Amino acid sequence: MRLTPRSITAMKGREKIAALTAYDYRTAQLLDAASIPLLLVGDSLGTTLLGYENTLPVTLLDMLRHTAAVVRGVKNAVVVVDMPFMTYQASIEQALRNCGRAIQKTGCHAVKIEGGEFRAPTVAALVQNGIPVLGHIGLTPQSVQTLGLRVQGRGTEAARQLVADAQAIAAAGAFAIVLEAVPSALGAEVTAAVPVPVIGIGAGPGCDGQILVINDLLGLSGDFKPKFVKQYANLGAQISAAASAYKSEVAGAVFPGPEHGYD
Repeated sequence: MRLTPRSITAMKGREKIAALTAYDYRTAQLLDAASIPLLLVGDSLGTTLLGYENTLPVTLLDMLRHTAAVVRGVKNAVVVVDMPFMTYQASIEQALRNCGRAIQKTGCHAVKIEGGEFRAPTVAALVQNGIPVLGHIGLTPQSVQTLGLRVQGRGTEAARQLVADAQAIAAAGAFAIVLEAVPSALGAEVTAAVPVPVIGIGAGPGCDGQILVINDLLGLSGDFKPKFVKQYANLGAQISAAASAYKSEVAGAVFPGPEHGYD
C-alpha cells in the first residue's frame, strides 16, 4: 500500500515509526520490501558516500540525483528529500523554488528542512503551496559551524526552546519532526507536546519513532559510531573479507573456474 505523509502523521499514538536513510535504488528496494515506512534521502550522503567532512558541501544536484534513484526503488514507502545547506535558508521564495524543484524532478513525497521556531514561516509557506515538510530540530548538522555536534536541550531554557520549536513547526503544518541528540526525558516531553510524530535520533525511547543512517545500522561507517547507534550487521567486515577472498582466488588462478566461462 502506497503510504503518504498523512499516513505517517496518522501513526502517532498507534505504532512506532521505524525510519531509515537511503541513498540508492537497490537499497531503497530492500528497505521498502522490509516495510520501512519512511525513507530519508539524507544530506548525510555527503559524509557516508562522498567522503566530505560534514554535510555542508552537498549540493541540490547531489540530492536530486540520489533522491530520484530512491524513488524509483520504492512502491510503498514515503520518500523525503533532505534539502541541503543554503537551498532554503535565504528566503521563503528560495525555499519554494528549490523545494518545488526537488518534488518535481525526483517524484519524492516531501522535503526535510532544519530549524525551529524561526523556520516556521518557511514551513507554513511550503505546506500552503502543496509541499509536505518533515521538520528537524535539536542537533541540526547544517549548523555544525555554529552549534557543533553536541547534545542539545541541556538546561531549563534550552529545553523550553526546543519544546517551543517543535510546537511552532507542528503548528506551521509539518507532518512529522526529526528530533536529534537531546536528553531522553526531553525527547519524551517534546513528543507529548505536539500532535505530529516526533522521530528521534539520539532522543530516547519516548519518541514516536526512530531513524538511523543506513550505513551505521549495517556496520559500514568504520570507526564512527555515535552513542545512539545500534549496529544490526557488520557488512564492512564482510565486504573486506569477500574482497580479500576474491583477490586470493584471482592470484591463485582459482577464479574464474570452468563454470564461469562461455565455452
